[in-house]
Formats: sequence, structure tokens, C-alpha cells
Amino acid sequence: MMIWLNAFILGMLLLLVYFFLYMRMSRRLPKQEPTVPLYTFEAMTAFIKGTLHELTSSHLNDYGLSAEDFRRRKNKRAELKKALRGCTSGDIRDKEYVKQVIADVLAQHYQLDDANLNLLLPFHKPERLTPQDQFDILLYLYKKRERLHALDKLIQTYELDQLKWDEDGQLESYCITVEDVQSIYSKEAPRLTTDDKIQVVVQRIYQRYKGYSVIDEIRDMRIDGVSGGVSGLPPLMWEGDWTYDEEIQTQALPRSHESVWIFYKGKSIQLRFLSFGSEQELRRVCQNIYKHNFPGQLSEATGYKVNEMADGSRVVVLRPRFSESWAFFVRKFDVQSAMLEQLIQDEGAELPINLIRYLVSGARITAITGAQGSGKTTLLMAMVRHISAVLPIRVQEMSFELQLRKIYPHRNIVSLRETETISGQEGLDIQKKTDGSVNILGEVATDPVAAWMVQMAQVASLFTLFTHHAKTFRDLVLSLRNSLLKTGVFTNERIAEQQVVSVVNFDIHLRRDVDGRRYIERITECVPISQETAYPEAFRGDMTTDERLTAFMETVLEYFRRSTDRPLYAARNIIEYRDGRYVAVHPLSKQNRGEIAGHLSGPDQAAFDAFLAVYWGDEHGS
Repeated sequence: MMIWLNAFILGMLLLLVYFFLYMRMSRRLPKQEPTVPLYTFEAMTAFIKGTLHELTSSHLNDYGLSAEDFRRRKNKRAELKKALRGCTSGDIRDKEYVKQVIADVLAQHYQLDDANLNLLLPFHKPERLTPQDQFDILLYLYKKRERLHALDKLIQTYELDQLKWDEDGQLESYCITVEDVQSIYSKEAPRLTTDDKIQVVVQRIYQRYKGYSVIDEIRDMRIDGVSGGVSGLPPLMWEGDWTYDEEIQTQALPRSHESVWIFYKGKSIQLRFLSFGSEQELRRVCQNIYKHNFPGQLSEATGYKVNEMADGSRVVVLRPRFSESWAFFVRKFDVQSAMLEQLIQDEGAELPINLIRYLVSGARITAITGAQGSGKTTLLMAMVRHISAVLPIRVQEMSFELQLRKIYPHRNIVSLRETETISGQEGLDIQKKTDGSVNILGEVATDPVAAWMVQMAQVASLFTLFTHHAKTFRDLVLSLRNSLLKTGVFTNERIAEQQVVSVVNFDIHLRRDVDGRRYIERITECVPISQETAYPEAFRGDMTTDERLTAFMETVLEYFRRSTDRPLYAARNIIEYRDGRYVAVHPLSKQNRGEIAGHLSGPDQAAFDAFLAVYWGDEHGS
């Protein structure tokens, strides 16, 4: 009896061991649904999701590892978890690590030969590749040679940033079409190795799993920005009480999820061959792209989020009901090009470059104005280079765009930004208590910040640099004046304007033309007009009654002139951009010339005087 019982128990143990080994081995194999082919992007993406989830969440104690193997496996899992979090924030290094893990997992469980890779994308039949497939292959090959300048090189090589004409001869906007991509692919006729194909497939899986869909690689490139969901019919217009003809016309129109645009060298270029595929995919990208450092949840109550990504890019996300559709805007700033010599390159560029240097080193309060995309932020980055290294710098921004501590890591710089609970006004108040000498405002966009900037420039810092969207110098003065009035700092328009005029010394106005070329349109000096001149008192002298009355009327006329439209300042253009070159116009005023020289050392003063003499002659100003 005991023999049979022992045999039964041994048999049960063997069955349990076999069942346990079977379950462990089955978990290592790709799970294939009966109706889903194994070699499809959907199946492989689902397998990668499951495998990486198991790698990051399973209990290591169950594997019976030695102490050294346990420590090594734990460290690798922690590294993978960190990379999976960082890659969704725009960290390129984390992205490459995750892609390598995906490639390793696929290599262990799939037979990635040419035959099976061709099941995923028809590499062997170029005519069957979609425009997106062709573009992905071209961008990958260019990236092998040019790295992050791949898209720039591709656009420049085939002049894809030129205006296009439609079939009716109407001038269209900048766009890259399906025909452009197919033509380039045919000319390039790329020959891919097996490893090249694997990398293209891994990127496609990654952008479906953790990436930003079709703009994932584009976002990393050295361009000015990328946006999506900004054209085409939004979902609320997809259905309506249409007639049959209207329904047919509506169906032919592009949808909002078929909208991909890049901002390249000042030009907005539509990538008409790319699409997110569905509104759900566009929504997924919008919900993930802004989440670096957990800025809070995007919801119907907020409707938008402004944040920066891990590489310093600014991202703005909009959602219904605040916006008519889901949309995002990624704005990139080329930190490597933040030098005046690289930004200002037209004929006579040494003139504005040298003047800007002296304005900064001479502690002049300077506004940088211009439309969106004209290069205000990049120019401000470059100007900081010429601030004396002994001066602490304090920065107030809406989001951390300037990245000054990345460009100048050895400088005394602290940047603050608005949050949901801390306003820009409070941030500026705190700056007064941080021993700063130079204040930089990333953008004067609200009345409280504008009013505080005027007050701060008068008493709280050595000098201030700020950006503004004013079109003319007069608009800049009026905008700042109105902000002082709206916030209740002043109640008299004339006095408020006088305060603004006494603060703003110079305005550097940037412009971007229709071809996307950026340049400095003008550098304007604000010269306050003295209001201290005494009234004429000729009527007090010895004269006849008629002469006395005439002289008195002159005094009365002067009084009313001063009380109404007497100018408080003169806006004089020091430098202008004319016919493709920079020219010197009016000389610097005597007051600003003297105050700039007062902040320069002896040799620098001599160089400054020589600079003025070269462009404005021996008589530098009045």
C-alpha cells in the first residue's frame, strides 16, 4: 500500500514540475491570437508591451537568482523603468535605450530575416511601400549619416522648402506632397541591409508603443518645431445635416488627424503625406507629449497645457472644448546657434552685432520685439553671452525656454516660471530677494508682468532685457503704458507714458518675411524729450497792451500744447535694414552714449568710440 502511495505522490510531483516548466516556457513565447498573424505590427507591438511589462513588474525572488545576479537584474530593471519614463518626455538617450531593448527582445523571439521583415513592410517591392514607409526609410538612412540634421539635409538636398503651385496656377503654401516623397525615393533607390530593415521596424513599433506616432523621429530633428491637428476638418464638423453633394465634398476633405506641420527656418511646411491615422492616435500623442515633470492633468476644465520637454523644447497642447480639436505645438530652440554671428549674417552684419554687444555690456534696458517665430528667444539667448560674467542673472518665463544654464553653466543664473499656484507677478516679487543684477523676462505678455517690469527696471536691477510682440516702437510704448493704467499703478495716461519712456532705452525689432528669412528690421533708440523748459514770460516785459496780449496768448498756447499732444519722446532708428543690408541712420544720443561708456573699461571705451566714429563720423550724436 505504501509503495502505491509513494508512486502516486511522485507522479503528482512530476506532473506539477512539468506543468510549472510548461507555464514558464509558454510565457516566454509570443502569444498569437488565432485570427492575428504573428508578423504584423499590431501583434509585435502587443508582444513588446507584454514583455516589457513583465520585465519591469515581475518578482525577481521567483527566479531563484544568486545575490550577484539578483543585484544585476534589479539594476537593469531600474534602468529600463527610468528609460521607459524618460523616453516619453523627449529624452533622446532614453529613447535609444528603449529601442535597443525592443530590438533585443525581438531578436530573441522572432526570426528577423529578410523574408519575415518583408511581411511587415514590403522592402523588396518599393512600389508597394506607402509614402510614410518611404519617408521613414529615407529619414533613417539620412540619420545614419547626418544624425539630427537628417531632415534638414533632406529638405535642402531636394529643395522641399519652396513654394508650390497647384494645378490651377494658384500659389499654395509650403508643403511636401506624396509625389515629392515618391520621386525622392525613386531617385535615391535605397539598398537596405537586414539590420537597416530591423531598425526601421523597431522605430515603427516604438512610435506605436511609447513614441509620438508619425512625428516621433521628426520631433528629434534640428528644426524649429512641429505641430499636429492644426488643419483639416475637426471632429465636430465630420457629421451634420448635409445634402448628398455636400456629404460627398465633405468626405473628400482632410481630417484634423491628417494634419502634420513642421516649422523650418521660419517657414510653416505641411507634410501632406503623413497622417496620424485616427483621431484616437492624435489624442494619444497630445495626452503624452506634455507630461515631462508631471505638470498636471490636461482636462476639459483646463483645456490647455504649456510645458517644456526633456530636451528644452516648448510644448503647448490644446483639447476640446477649449479647442475645436486636439492639437499640439512643439517649438524647438537651437541652443548651438545662440551666437550673434550665426543669427545675423546679411551684408553689414557687423554693424548690428557690435551695437547689440555695446547695448548689453553698457547695461541698456532693451526690448526685443517681433512676431511669433521671428527669432526673439534665440536672439535673447545670444545677447546673454555679452552680459558681464560678474553680474547675477534672474529670469522669469512662462516655460523654461531660454535654457541659459545649459548654454552658460558657469554663470550665476536662476530661472523662475509661472505655475498653477504661483503667478508671474509673485515670481517677479521673489526675484527682488535673490540678489540679481540683471533681470530677463522671457515674454512680457500680461498686464501685471508689464507693469512690474517698468517698476523693476527703474529701481530693482541694473538693467533689464525682455521680449514683446509689439509691431512698432509706438505700439510698445502704448502697450506698456496701458498695462500701467490697467493695473492701477497710474491713473494719468501722460504720466504713465512718461514712466515707460524713461525706462525703455532701445528696441530691437525682428522680422520674418514670406520666405522665412529672419533679420533685424531696425534698432530704435528712445530719446525722452525734456519737459522742464520754462514757459515764455515775454508778456511780463515793458511793452504795449497789444504786444503784451500777443505775448500772453503765446504762453497760453504753449500751456495747451503741453497739456494735450506734446511729444514725450523721439523714436530714432539707429540702424535699419535696407535692400538686403544693414545701414547706420541716426547717431546715438549723447546721454545713452555717455551711459554706455560709463559701464565699459578703458580699452572697451576706446573701441566703442572707434566703432561710433566709423559708422557715424566724428560727431557721434547730440
